[in-house]
Amino acid sequence: MIELVPAIAALLIAFSIGSNDTSNAFGICIGCRVIEFKKATFLLLVFATLGIFLQGHSVMKTVGKDLVEMNYKISTLALVTSALIIVSSNFRGFPVSTHQVIVGSIAGAGLACGMGVDPAVLNRIIMSWVFSPLAAGALSVTTFFILEKIFRKFSFLILDRVLKVLLLISGILIAYNTGANELATAMAAVVYSGSLSFPAAAIFGVLMLWLGAFLLSQRVIETVCKGITTLDPKSGFSAHFGAGISVLIFTTFGMPISTTYCMIGGIASVGFAKSVRAVRIETLKRVVLNFVTVPLFAFAVTFSVSTMIISFL
Repeated sequence: MIELVPAIAALLIAFSIGSNDTSNAFGICIGCRVIEFKKATFLLLVFATLGIFLQGHSVMKTVGKDLVEMNYKISTLALVTSALIIVSSNFRGFPVSTHQVIVGSIAGAGLACGMGVDPAVLNRIIMSWVFSPLAAGALSVTTFFILEKIFRKFSFLILDRVLKVLLLISGILIAYNTGANELATAMAAVVYSGSLSFPAAAIFGVLMLWLGAFLLSQRVIETVCKGITTLDPKSGFSAHFGAGISVLIFTTFGMPISTTYCMIGGIASVGFAKSVRAVRIETLKRVVLNFVTVPLFAFAVTFSVSTMIISFL
């Protein structure tokens, strides 16, 4: 039974990703009344499944093999600690990066177990964390201004219909990325430690993802859609599209990056493009503080707890 501990922890993380990342994929669609909540969770299930099966392998390899040579002990210590941190953050209703917690915890557990962390891989991951929200922001602002020019030629009724379709398509792209990147990161350690096969990890992972989305995601949707800046369909699509393309590019290179922070980067950048006063600076400051402190906190906690547990065994 104890052999199932890391798998259970990984599935709990997948549940938590669902509670967070429905807001990333379809929160704006729901907020703009493009799609109902239940239909959004179904689309998340379908396209997250496609994402992890089609492109999840490369991100899994980076996290589960290249960063640290994974074994059962490291996966157990890292995933149990990660699950506790992620679940507690989600209950506060505030976005948190699953990737940062998991990578920080794997690095901490790996060092505590005497396994070396590959500094080149870690550096690439950190650089990806920094540049992916910036890329999402740049793409979002560019898209926003292009739409500003193009849409002046059309009537409001046509624009509203077109934007709602585009918003749904961009939400589907984010849902695909959720499977290819977010869920792949969560399940990487159990696959490369041998606790679960890839097909089993993918299937059980997406089912738990859907369950988390269905039961707990509405609270986080309020933060993402209204906590940083007020969104209309045009700015919502711009933020979605920029974040979706940014995540897809980094996923292609096997980098575990945060859809949450790419979405926030896109939303904030569009808000600044419209007006500085349109952005709630205090909320954004808390997001940036989390961005810096969460991986360090995860590393420190996991390293300390792992060291104590190993010393008693």
